[in-house]
Amino acid sequence: MSDALEVLNPATGETVATVPAATRDDVDAAVTRATAAQRTWAAAAPADRARLLRRFAAAVDAHTEELARLEVLEAGHTIGNARWEAANVRDLLDYAAGGVERLTGRQIPVPGGIDVTFLEPLGVIGVIAPWNFPMPIAAWGIAPALAAGNAVILKPAETTPLTALRLAELALEAGLPEHLLQVLPGRGDTAGDALVEHPDVAKIVFTGSTRTGKQVMAKCADRVKPVTLELGGKSPNIVFADADIEAAAAAAPMSFLDNTGQDCCARTRILVQRTVHDRFLDLLAPLVEGVVVGDPADEKTQMGPLISQAQLDRVRSYVTDDLTAVRGIAPDGPGFWYPPTLVTGADPTAPVAVEEVFGPVAVVLPFDDEADAVRLANATEYGLSGSLWTRDVGRALRVSRAVAAGNLSVNSHSSVRYWTPFGGYKQSGLGRELGPDALTAFTETKNVFISTEA
Repeated sequence: MSDALEVLNPATGETVATVPAATRDDVDAAVTRATAAQRTWAAAAPADRARLLRRFAAAVDAHTEELARLEVLEAGHTIGNARWEAANVRDLLDYAAGGVERLTGRQIPVPGGIDVTFLEPLGVIGVIAPWNFPMPIAAWGIAPALAAGNAVILKPAETTPLTALRLAELALEAGLPEHLLQVLPGRGDTAGDALVEHPDVAKIVFTGSTRTGKQVMAKCADRVKPVTLELGGKSPNIVFADADIEAAAAAAPMSFLDNTGQDCCARTRILVQRTVHDRFLDLLAPLVEGVVVGDPADEKTQMGPLISQAQLDRVRSYVTDDLTAVRGIAPDGPGFWYPPTLVTGADPTAPVAVEEVFGPVAVVLPFDDEADAVRLANATEYGLSGSLWTRDVGRALRVSRAVAAGNLSVNSHSSVRYWTPFGGYKQSGLGRELGPDALTAFTETKNVFISTEA
């Protein structure tokens, strides 16, 4: 390895670690090692693979607090969120382990013989994880890929490699074969490109920006390499006049401020029926102003810093002086701080209303009726997530079917559960992660016909 990645604490701007950056040669060597490890792993009895994955989950469970503190340090997540993320890795490994012995093919009726299918592992999987949720999203690829019999090479984001490296250590301590899970911190245009372009990497799982995802997809297309892409979002939060307005307002702040808005599922477009718009805003504004922003290691903190100066500059560029905004309070001084911000009265086509800001900023837009709400909800290139608030069950079903998004919640803001599918429409991505079918995304289906007439 050459060069080094500098890991900064987003709350202070101080360097907390330097990590060697992988080269193309490092990626090539890792793929060679992974290929050998995968053959041994795939040949192991399913019960043995499941047992080792459960041991890995137990190791994560025993180190939840350590992993959470690392996440606070490198990503600026609040300690409560970071603990949930470490626990999510544990739970996902347990869930995936339960699928190992249930990864079965089918027997299909045919004349003149029998026909069976086998689900076979792809080989070496490249997982390119983002900086906004470094631990859980890495596990979204790692856990089902390993459970299906593959080896994994994980390239964490340049700014957040520490939890990934520790997870790989825990995998070895749990007894997983050496080189089965390798972590290669590195730059996207070096290690990332090498992983995507390598002929012996069978599939790429990428989470990140839509722009970069398109580049990954194009390079994989040139090699007919399958991809799973989880990309951007500009999710709507639709509040109808018949909803419980107090409950909808109370739930709205953290639907876009959680993880400082650095969440593809963040409900950053709050669409409110015009007849209750002013009342809703009167309830919401003081809640946004009162969000506790500060040291992410403090148990009382509700929102921490942005990940970097570059991200801070990006967020600032969207909230221009001509916009009317309600703002909370953020710390001054070192670190990458931006206050909770609610933009009102903006043009529905303004950049802040249709582009992914990826920060603690939401826009409140009025709508007239159900058709208008659906039109506004779909007036973006993204389609990842969203919420709608109504007491009318028929309306809830109609609007859920009409909004072009992969994950919707009614009278809540829940989007991601490890036991249900997750993925987007339009430019929010390709394929689905998590849920009962997650393992099959890391297999090839082989069909075998056996004649009985010989």
